[in-house]
Amino acid sequence: MIKVLITDKLAQEGIDLINAAEGAEAVVKTGISEDELASIIGDYDGLIIRSATKVTPKVLENPGKLKGIARAGVGVDNINIPEATRKGILVMNTPGGNTLSAAEHTVALMLAMSRSVVPACNSLKSGAWDRKKYMGNQLNNKVLGVIGLGRIGMAVVKMALGFNMKVLGYDPLAAPKDAEKMGVEVTEDLEKIYRESDYITLHIPRNEKTVDMIGAEQFAMMKSTVRLVNCARGGIINEDALYDALAENQIAAAALDVFTSEPPENIRFANLDNCLVTPHLGASTQEAQIEVAVEAAEILLDAIKGGPVQNALNAPSTAGAMPVLVERYAELARRVGSLLSTIAPGNVKGINLSYRGSIADMDVEPVTLGFMMGLLQQHFDMPLNMVNTPVLAKERGISIDETKNSEAKDVASSFSAEVVTTNVTRRVTGSVFGNTLLRIIEIDGFNIEMTPQGAVLVIFNDDKPGVIGSVGTLCGQHGINIGTMGVGQKLEESKAVLAVSLDKEPDSTTVEALTKLDFVNEIYVCTL
Repeated sequence: MIKVLITDKLAQEGIDLINAAEGAEAVVKTGISEDELASIIGDYDGLIIRSATKVTPKVLENPGKLKGIARAGVGVDNINIPEATRKGILVMNTPGGNTLSAAEHTVALMLAMSRSVVPACNSLKSGAWDRKKYMGNQLNNKVLGVIGLGRIGMAVVKMALGFNMKVLGYDPLAAPKDAEKMGVEVTEDLEKIYRESDYITLHIPRNEKTVDMIGAEQFAMMKSTVRLVNCARGGIINEDALYDALAENQIAAAALDVFTSEPPENIRFANLDNCLVTPHLGASTQEAQIEVAVEAAEILLDAIKGGPVQNALNAPSTAGAMPVLVERYAELARRVGSLLSTIAPGNVKGINLSYRGSIADMDVEPVTLGFMMGLLQQHFDMPLNMVNTPVLAKERGISIDETKNSEAKDVASSFSAEVVTTNVTRRVTGSVFGNTLLRIIEIDGFNIEMTPQGAVLVIFNDDKPGVIGSVGTLCGQHGINIGTMGVGQKLEESKAVLAVSLDKEPDSTTVEALTKLDFVNEIYVCTL
């Protein structure tokens, strides 16, 4: 008998599906403590949770026969995925279940702002009848700027086109191939979105690159009539700057479903008539709750029974299942992907991978997937792995050209990745020395040796005396210690690249100071 424990409120349809499956039983125990969950978890084959249950290392200390955990929803911050992975337990989520719900809520907020629904309702309930005060605006023929063209963003696009809106679309990774066919004007220029849109909606993850992405500088670019919607993640819009822009009528209105901290610690937006707020209701529809419950039940039962694994957030460990050289190259490729995601800004238009030497005679699929995981991770909230990465890449229309050459060149074997974006073409080559040591040996044709580990600073610069000394001195002045430093030169072009590993990631002040050095052309910071 397969026993599935459910510890958060779940739509009955999901529970019924488990009980209807042959040889399966659902046991519902909501509101239990961490200690109680830890004491009983080993008796169950599967666990389904929502956001309330915390699956901690203590809970997973003695997992018994537990094979899988399904999150009915998207976010998995409440699951200790590394610990689950160490114990061989699959963690899955249901990212598609709330797509339409979140998209509809976005459009609902756009309409509510345009027609002053909430203040007009409150005014009438208080006894007033003021039709002139609440004169509204139509969506028809307005320009909607959609930042993030993933599942939810594209669902919003379809709905907006139904209102006869003109859609400007931007995606930091790559726009789906059918976006332009649908009538979206895809742009790589975020400022165009800010300048030309009548409405702007966000559908991107929150990460180090998107925190405070929209602030005072961006509000200054926008029309005074623009209306802004955030149903994505709190913190992408700087809340202080947004409050000022609304209070000073720099923009017309904003609607927030998400906040930097939830529930919000500061309720100042309640004082603004031109700010509409809802308590993270994007996925809160009966239909969405049913869909994620049913999907969670289905994918968990499939995984437990040995069927196809779907929406896995931690691919089963491959340690020992592949040759050591392939395993090390897969890790090298992941770090090369992370590096290129930083130093190759713009929308991805093409990817070329090449394998030379002994690695070219082996099954390199794990290496290719490792590279894609590193390249794409910053664009998604969920952890990427060898199970979900190909699916997510396909959704964005990203394809790879791959070549192999068993003839070695310079080193016994090597892996090269070239990424073509709307802004640049960048190529990085790496090698594994002695089956263990990971090294970057070339960046954009510059021969260089760098250890791809920890905080890394990459500077494309004019080749002139004093570069190394200036960078080292400035890092020292800001309390940053240099571990290794690699220099590559193209003497005929008087150009060079400097790759430096640091003991900590430099802050914005340090990066700004480095940028002002007269020999610096481009500067990038990433953590590998």
